[in-house]
Amino acid sequence: MVKAASLADILYAKLEQEIISGVIPAGSKLPSQKDIAEREEVSRTVVREAVARLEAQGFAVARQGSGVYVSENAQYRAFQVTREELTELSDVIKLLEMRQAIEAEMAGLAAARRTQADITEMRAALRRMRDVGDDPTASAQADSEFHLAIARATQNDYFVRFIQFLGVRLVPPRSLYLRDQSEDAHQAYVGKVRDEHEALLEAIIRMDIEGARTSARLHMQESLIRHSELSDAITGADLGERS
Repeated sequence: MVKAASLADILYAKLEQEIISGVIPAGSKLPSQKDIAEREEVSRTVVREAVARLEAQGFAVARQGSGVYVSENAQYRAFQVTREELTELSDVIKLLEMRQAIEAEMAGLAAARRTQADITEMRAALRRMRDVGDDPTASAQADSEFHLAIARATQNDYFVRFIQFLGVRLVPPRSLYLRDQSEDAHQAYVGKVRDEHEALLEAIIRMDIEGARTSARLHMQESLIRHSELSDAITGADLGERS
C-alpha cells in the first residue's frame, strides 16, 4: 500500500505543475477538496495535506468563507536552493556550476566600482575566516560574508539580494568534500581556499577588472575540480564494490 504522505507528495507535485503551467490559472479558485479527492481517487486527508503545502509554498491562499485560490504571482515564485538539497556531491557541483557563471562578472564589477568601505568589509570577512578556520560552520559563514561584500561592491542590489538569498549555501560543506580525511587535509583545504580568496581581493583592490574575473573564475573552477574528482572517486568505488 502507498503511504498517505507519498500520495500527498504526488498530488502536491501535480497541482504545483498545473499552477505553474497555467492549467489552473493565477487568481482562480481551486476545486473543492471533495472534488479533488474524487478526481484523483485519494482521501480528503491527502488533499488537505497537498493544499496546505501549496499555501505554505505561496502557490495558493485561503480566503475565509470563500475557499482556496491560486496566488496571483504563483507562476513567479521565488527561486530556491535549500540546504537539504546540498547533501549530495552532485547537487553541490550543480550549484558551483551556477556560481561560476555569476561570480566572475560580479568580481569584475566589484573591481570597477569598489569603495574603500567595501575593501574594509572584504578584509574583515577574510580575517574572520582566518580566526575561525578550525570551525567549519563559522568558516562557511565568514566565507559567505566575503562574497556578500563583493556583491555589495558591485553597487548592484540584485547581486546583493541573490547572494543574501544563497547565504551559507554558497559554501560547499567542508565535511562533504573531506569525508574521513585527516586534520592535515582539512588545514590544507582551508589554506588553499584562503589563498584563492586573497588573490581575488587583491585584484579587486587594484581595480584589475580582468584579474578579478580570472581570480573568481579560478576559485570556482578549483572548487568544481575538487568536488568533481571526489564524485568520480566515490562513483568508481561504488562500481568496484558492485563488480
